[in-house]
Amino acid sequence: MKKENNDIENDNRELFTEQFITDTLEENYMPYAMSVIISRALPEIDGFKPSHRKLLYTMYKKGLLTGPRTKSANVVGETMKLNPHGDQAIYETMVRLTRDNETLLHPYVDSKGNFGKRYSRDMAFAAPRYTEVKLEKICEELFADIDKDTVDFVDNYDGTMKEPTLLPVTFPTLLVNSTEGLAVSMATKICSFNLSEVCDATCAYIDDPKVNLLDYIKAPDFSTGGYVIYKEKEMENIIENGAGSIKIRAKYRYDKKNSCIEVYEIPYTTTLEDVIDGITEIVKEGKIKDITDVRDELDLNGLKIAIDIRKTADPDSIMNKLFALTSLEQSFGCNFNVIVNGRPEVLGVRGIIDEWLKFRTTCVERKLKTEIRQKEERLHLLKGLEKILLDIDKAIKIIRETESDDLIIPNLMWGFSINEVQAEFIAEIKLRNLNKEYIIKRIDEKNSLIDSIAELKGILGSRKKLNELIKKQLREVSKKYGKPRKTDIMLEEEVVKVTKEEMIEDYKLKLFLTRDSYLKKITLVSLRSSGDQKLKEGDEIIQEVETHNKTEIMFISSKSNVYKMKVYDLPDCKASALGEYLGNTLGMDQDENIVYFVLPEDYEGWMLYAFENGKVAKVPLKAYETKTNRKKLINAYSDKSPLVNALYTPQEAEIALSSSNDRIIIINSKYIPEKPTKTSQGVQVMKLKRDYKLKYMKFAADAGFVNPRAYSIRNIPVAGAFIKDSDKPVEQLSMDLGDDADGNEEK
Repeated sequence: MKKENNDIENDNRELFTEQFITDTLEENYMPYAMSVIISRALPEIDGFKPSHRKLLYTMYKKGLLTGPRTKSANVVGETMKLNPHGDQAIYETMVRLTRDNETLLHPYVDSKGNFGKRYSRDMAFAAPRYTEVKLEKICEELFADIDKDTVDFVDNYDGTMKEPTLLPVTFPTLLVNSTEGLAVSMATKICSFNLSEVCDATCAYIDDPKVNLLDYIKAPDFSTGGYVIYKEKEMENIIENGAGSIKIRAKYRYDKKNSCIEVYEIPYTTTLEDVIDGITEIVKEGKIKDITDVRDELDLNGLKIAIDIRKTADPDSIMNKLFALTSLEQSFGCNFNVIVNGRPEVLGVRGIIDEWLKFRTTCVERKLKTEIRQKEERLHLLKGLEKILLDIDKAIKIIRETESDDLIIPNLMWGFSINEVQAEFIAEIKLRNLNKEYIIKRIDEKNSLIDSIAELKGILGSRKKLNELIKKQLREVSKKYGKPRKTDIMLEEEVVKVTKEEMIEDYKLKLFLTRDSYLKKITLVSLRSSGDQKLKEGDEIIQEVETHNKTEIMFISSKSNVYKMKVYDLPDCKASALGEYLGNTLGMDQDENIVYFVLPEDYEGWMLYAFENGKVAKVPLKAYETKTNRKKLINAYSDKSPLVNALYTPQEAEIALSSSNDRIIIINSKYIPEKPTKTSQGVQVMKLKRDYKLKYMKFAADAGFVNPRAYSIRNIPVAGAFIKDSDKPVEQLSMDLGDDADGNEEK
């Protein structure tokens, strides 16, 4: 039994071992992270990630640079000899490089079939068995002189074949085509630039490393076109540091005949489905009411998003709002993270050009050394031939008199003082070639080789000549493959900046305030077709005003507070809804109510506050105007006596006041002195006995008096006249006893 227990303990010890977490990360996670960074997600100085390089090299070796197209499935299968990933991953890599997908400014794969579109999220590419590919003509510049030892070759993953570590590109491909990658703890996002501009900038940099590259590279150039909004500081940051943000916006035209805006180029960072979804959402939310329909009209001619608008609408104004609210204008965040000599580095455009020049110079030097070596080897053979040609008869005699094949080479070496390589070359010459013409051609070739070797050595030994050779190649590339810019440049000053106010749709509406602090915002269109107003049980409408959506509104509460907001911040509702409860919207106290609201417009006029003690405060509306967007103003009026009513008078007006014993006065507000302080207690307008208080204040025109002049006064304070029978409400059957107009007690 003990033996069995010991065996179990020994087995358990073998199942796990203790290890520090830092050691585990270092031994297991770090190799994985470095592999993703170096060998997968980030591009190298030749402009390619390993997956791109392996795919293109496979196509090159298959003869697809000059031959006809082949099925994509063939290429995918062959690439798996270099890239041990699934066929779907390899095919998706190929799709991005194709002409039909329109991801690259200068595509590397000539394609036939459905490869989807960069600007469409839903347009899926066809399976590899249905599509065909070959290399584009520009790929000649990727593989130029690759067989002349310009770059290093390494074994593939199983050691069965060789593959290049880099491609000897003749122009800075890293800057010409955009690249994105997400590694472990780092990422890269490189925008594309116009090929001709990059070649010109590189040539200028060769002449002067301190040259202002902005004179040559104006802005990024994307395959999907659009406009780049030019900001000089951002571009300087990208040029020098490889970081910055570029705004791209769509291009559009207006079809006046059909009242339709046609968007035909969109930012590189979005898709037409995202744009359409964004516009649809905005229309649903009522932010833009002039759009009647939006459609995807993508066809063989390219991208097109049709936006139908009302004939009276301004297309430019609508588009400016859409630029602000949708992905029709987006930012491209640059982060030029590149693998240089096996290490990730964030480089600006200047730094990338500098590193590419070092790489390209090395490639050219290696090519020149290879050509010199090959020519010297050929010259060495011709020098041996020259010795033979001086006495051909002797050479023929040596060969004829030699008894066995294996002695011919030694005998020629001995007879003419040449080495084995030269003797082998001579022995392979056919007898028919030993004529005068052949001899003359070989002599001319020898002299040409001597001159050529001297010229190549001269270039190799001169940095200036090396630079001139690189510049010549760059100019040739620019001439052969350069294209006009697809993405136009728009100066920041030309951009119409849309404020929040301008993005808000303006329309006429009516506001209804209830006693229980519910506010209804109903459009006039909806109001015409609606029925009775729905109210909370026991509630009633105390104020209604017609206005428009962009105006400001001031709410006056029962606790001496004023709340300010824009009408457009309140949701529209229907007459059948209760409306917006202002207690929640404004964040009021539980026992606080809204008693009145004002639409200040230009803050002209006055606020009149009537208090139970018979006093009225006349405060200029300017007192509530603030420089900042403050939402709450405290101490908006005096709290010494309870508030009866508040009225806003844009100009002087006749005001009616009534006491609890039904005395009435009508006074023009110009006779009430203005108080500049909001918290002023006001002036005594109506004399009140101890047991009475002010009952209401309203505009005289709204009081409905038959003979208002009977109550009119100019001097204050007064007790007022009793209400006439003709002015009493119909339902009123009796009235409380009170003082008569002369102040005598009524009998």
